[in-house]
Amino acid sequence: MTNKLIVLLVGNGGREHAITWKLIQSAQTSHVFVVPGNGGTALLPNVTNVSSISPDDFPALVKFAKENSVDVLVPGPEAPLVAGIVDYFKTEMPEVRAFGPSKKAATMEGSKTFSKDFMKRHGIPTAAYENFSSYREAMKYLDTVSHDVVIKADGLAAGKGVIIPQSKAEAQAALKEIMLDKEFGSAGDEVVIEEFLEGDELSILSFSDGSAIASLPPAQDHKRIGDGDTGPNTGGMGTYAPTKIAPLEVVDRIHEDVLQPTIDGMKAEGFPFVGVLFTGLMMTKSGPKVLEYNVRFGDPETQSLLALMESDLLEVMVACTDGRLRDVEVKVSSASAATVVVAAAGYPGSYKKGTVTTLDPVPEDVVLFHAGTSFVDNTLKTSGGRVIASTAVAETLEEAVAKAYKGVDCIHFEGMQYRKDIAGRALKR
Repeated sequence: MTNKLIVLLVGNGGREHAITWKLIQSAQTSHVFVVPGNGGTALLPNVTNVSSISPDDFPALVKFAKENSVDVLVPGPEAPLVAGIVDYFKTEMPEVRAFGPSKKAATMEGSKTFSKDFMKRHGIPTAAYENFSSYREAMKYLDTVSHDVVIKADGLAAGKGVIIPQSKAEAQAALKEIMLDKEFGSAGDEVVIEEFLEGDELSILSFSDGSAIASLPPAQDHKRIGDGDTGPNTGGMGTYAPTKIAPLEVVDRIHEDVLQPTIDGMKAEGFPFVGVLFTGLMMTKSGPKVLEYNVRFGDPETQSLLALMESDLLEVMVACTDGRLRDVEVKVSSASAATVVVAAAGYPGSYKKGTVTTLDPVPEDVVLFHAGTSFVDNTLKTSGGRVIASTAVAETLEEAVAKAYKGVDCIHFEGMQYRKDIAGRALKR
């Protein structure tokens, strides 16, 4: 690529701040427009937040892309992908390279029943499961199983549609919440009830051009709000990478048994996957099993992983859209990275927005990635549940974690909460 490229990035979370931060390091990036962006993207050079357009208003996004000679589209969150933003751009602006899956390929995240059935067809190791669209049938099934279960709303529920009941009564209550009370809206019209898998969880993010894959190191997320993995699930309270729970030979096995068969299966079924495939796995006694697929960068895994990535992100994205991922190298530092998410009081329940936030200068090798922030009258204020994350890179995981917490000390707003034990289990090992 000789010409510099103009990028349109859709989203406003910590993941989008991290992607933007990495894109502007590319010698091939001319400018990044972020729709709508946040308080962190607002501070980056050669970046413009466009808060006047909604991320789900595809005609307005195409009009903006035409007016601003956009070359590359990068949708951050899952909702626009599942709604078909890539197909829309391909029809209206075929000259734009869209880094993301088609609407059909995005169903791998958009419908858990679809993805579980796909895994069954392609022999990809996953938990035993049944799908239900009838509340009565689902309740009947619960009475027949003796193992612990996980109950998942079929559709998108902002990372919160998975319930792990501790008893049969809790499982019945969860089914009622999802299917009758519509806790997650239409996402709960159908549910997946699957066996509860024991083990350590890990996430692998893989670039794909529809045929080839290149993965970033395995990361581990901390889903629950409280130390020691207590309290309700969240969108993710922190990550570290690489995780040692998957040695190199295990990662190779995951590539052979899970990742490549997934990409090959999607291609064979007529919906090749372009973009980043996020595979959530459980390391069980009988080997790695897939928990779920996401069709985009994870949040907060992205913050840790892009801090370790040494290759030019824009170059890799363009290679994926051109079907020539094999021509570029995805290089990653041998260091460790850790990310600690700082959330608003009350999250993941109801929380206050508009709290004044101040930031001190951070130590070297620490970056603050904004998620739920915005500038109001030139003052930085909270605007979401997960507010800011501190990401640090160091030679050892221990140092990276210590540095990330030093970054947390530079964040100040009333009621802030964060976990004190990110990567704790890994460090104990």
